[in-house]
Amino acid sequence: MVNGKLCVFLIRVKFARNYTQNKKPIRLEAAEILHYFKNFLTFVKHAASPIENFVHIGYSIRMSEEFAQRLQRIEEALYAALPEYIDQDWVNLSFSDIPEAVLPRHILPLLKPCKDLVLRGGKRWRPLVAVLSAELACGDAYRAYALTPVIEFIHTASLIHDDIEDSAETRRGLPAIHIQYGTDTAINAASWLYFHAMSIINAYPSSSELKLSLYRTVNKNLTNLHLGQAMDIDWHRNSNFIPSRAEYMAMIALKTGSLARLAAEIGFLAGGAGEEATEQYGKTMESIGIGFQILDDAKNITGGNKGKNIGDDIVEGKKSFPVIFHLEEHPEDLQKIQSYFETAKKEGIESQAIRECIELLNSSKAAERAKNYGIQMIEASVLQLCGHFPAKPAAKLIADLFHSME
Repeated sequence: MVNGKLCVFLIRVKFARNYTQNKKPIRLEAAEILHYFKNFLTFVKHAASPIENFVHIGYSIRMSEEFAQRLQRIEEALYAALPEYIDQDWVNLSFSDIPEAVLPRHILPLLKPCKDLVLRGGKRWRPLVAVLSAELACGDAYRAYALTPVIEFIHTASLIHDDIEDSAETRRGLPAIHIQYGTDTAINAASWLYFHAMSIINAYPSSSELKLSLYRTVNKNLTNLHLGQAMDIDWHRNSNFIPSRAEYMAMIALKTGSLARLAAEIGFLAGGAGEEATEQYGKTMESIGIGFQILDDAKNITGGNKGKNIGDDIVEGKKSFPVIFHLEEHPEDLQKIQSYFETAKKEGIESQAIRECIELLNSSKAAERAKNYGIQMIEASVLQLCGHFPAKPAAKLIADLFHSME
């Protein structure tokens, strides 16, 4: 049976009255109601047994009932932080000193696009890592649940901005947020979501010292994320530039690894760990995040990533790990690959240049080698983690989680 509470969460759609100061109802359009109902049907179709396959609207991780229970609590925390009803308590949490003339309908252009993307699902492995990291530190996951929105909201905001910067058309199988709501609204809503994540820390019941550590962790990793994105943008705007392996590894450590590191460090701090131990633990999780990005690079030109098109990295001009692997062995193919990228950018996802570029990369088994490289990184980091915490059940759960995602 599908867990009843989680089904109720997924089917909730906002055609009931919202809190307003002028007593007027705020309702979803019919198309939006249909969108959320379709998401619910997808959940029911795939999640007949959460023990067998716990599904977040099209994204699945095979896991045990233990993971399903934790994920349900994470969903409840996300739902509370991006609520169905805009009431005064939530307004006070999310904003400060706003004029009385500001009504909930003025807030909806911030809330709706962000909530839309969150409700489309996602693996949720980063907030789950935060919960398990708190357990690893102190044996108690409870302290971390209230902070899981910090991680997922930062990730969500980065996806909205990333899709704009990459001119992506879809996200999680539906139109990208900037296409559905407009680029101006998407930019502003995602920027707000970064700050809303910080308001979660403001409200977190903890000591001033812990809050300061949490702020430092978010600031460090969020700054690194944007540096990594700056590198990626610069490279895909310049079709003539191919990064070295070291440069590429640095970029994904910043852009992708920092999100894994953020999740781990927030959970570890919430569990009572000191900053020095948290720093070391975060580095291990960063390596795992890098490994999964390399796996995504390989999937993009083989089976495709869920919710995205096969080869859209080529359309976006991204010099992924398979490209770097291939050119290390075949530098003579540089001009050919550059030509494929330029043609694909002009012609879009149906371009023949995408298929020809993939064939070229597969001729050197670049995708297969990239996949193996990513798996080796993940396995090495998981072994290191289990070696540091040999008697901790949470370490095994973290290892099980990452093995289920490979």
